[in-house]
Amino acid sequence: MNFLKPTDPAIYELVKAEKNRQAETLMLIPSENYASQAVEAVVGSCLANKYAEGYPHKRYYQGQKFVDIVEELTQKRAKKIFKVAHVNVQPYSGSPANAAVYFGLLKPGDTIMGLTLSHGGHLTHGHPKVTFSGKIFNSIQYEVGKDEKIDYDALLDFVKNHQPKLIIAGTTAYPRILEFAKFAKIADSVGAYLMADISHIAGLVVAGVHPSPAAHAHVITTTTHKTLRGPRGAMIMITNKGLKKDQEMIKKIDRAVFPGLQGGPHINTIAGIAVALKEASTSKFKTYAKNIVANAQVLAGTLKKEGIRLTTNGTDNHLMVADLRPIDILGKDAAVLLEKANIVVNYNTVPYDPNPPFNPSGIRLGTPAVTSRGMGKKEMRLIGTLIAQVLKKKVAVSEAKKQVKALCRQFPIPTEY
Repeated sequence: MNFLKPTDPAIYELVKAEKNRQAETLMLIPSENYASQAVEAVVGSCLANKYAEGYPHKRYYQGQKFVDIVEELTQKRAKKIFKVAHVNVQPYSGSPANAAVYFGLLKPGDTIMGLTLSHGGHLTHGHPKVTFSGKIFNSIQYEVGKDEKIDYDALLDFVKNHQPKLIIAGTTAYPRILEFAKFAKIADSVGAYLMADISHIAGLVVAGVHPSPAAHAHVITTTTHKTLRGPRGAMIMITNKGLKKDQEMIKKIDRAVFPGLQGGPHINTIAGIAVALKEASTSKFKTYAKNIVANAQVLAGTLKKEGIRLTTNGTDNHLMVADLRPIDILGKDAAVLLEKANIVVNYNTVPYDPNPPFNPSGIRLGTPAVTSRGMGKKEMRLIGTLIAQVLKKKVAVSEAKKQVKALCRQFPIPTEY
């Protein structure tokens, strides 16, 4: 930052302001977290200067001696902690990672099946008419049941009726455990590929607080921030089960990433992923992940006690979705109101939501970032109470903001893990 100020004062001031904003607010968006200074340092290092089209020892540029070692070390660490056969660490983000799997294993027009967006799925899981996955492929979306949970018996019947070539087991706003063994049995019944998108729960999987898909899925995708607490990148992991189904899967997916979708990889980001993977291999990280879930359950319990309805009536993981219709406020209004109190969430649809996505019925919130700050169950009870009081207008926003800022001062953003 000392080098930035004289060069570009405007950007310096914006970065400084954003740093202060993060320090003084509760980051409850479940897809956000705080990377360590070690991760940030390598992402901003001289590695950003290097072009490296291709793969280790098969580049299209010279000067790759150390770059090759960086990428291979990142792959080695990912293979070890996720227990998979092969890892591609080059995808720029989660969306191109998912796209590479589709383009590598499928043909245009093939049927894919993912959870519908409004029920907790993701845009790249086949959202129709808008996304590449819903335009290029024949997307058939499954839904949760009336209890807002995945009904695996109903999904089996749905899959047998539509015969997809690929099934996606992955969510962005589903607060329950994903039963990968059941997904696998369903996919195997029709000979489909099973892709597990664990972008939200990767850190929980590494720590053993959420079941791993490694023994059940053919291919796994994940982003590297969120609960993994790394930089904004992604990985595609091919399992032993995947190689048994298709011995050419590594070649197909690697070619889909480069040259199919991307040019030169961001080696600085890949190095940041390596650092995050090393941090995630420690016992300290396992404790962190357990605390994420414990905190989420206390926060959920507090919200329910305060009269806030949660979809599925709770959570098993790092997030929860609140349906705010019973207290007569919609999600966008709630998110805007809470931000005035320095509580940052995102507005979100709920299953069978009668309202449009830009002004839905709910909000989504989670505990990865506040747990990174060292907050525990006591703080979750305070946060849950403040959220409910602000939404129900039982406390002045200014008073809630004052309490939030005091809490943030007590638990500063960490610089190392």
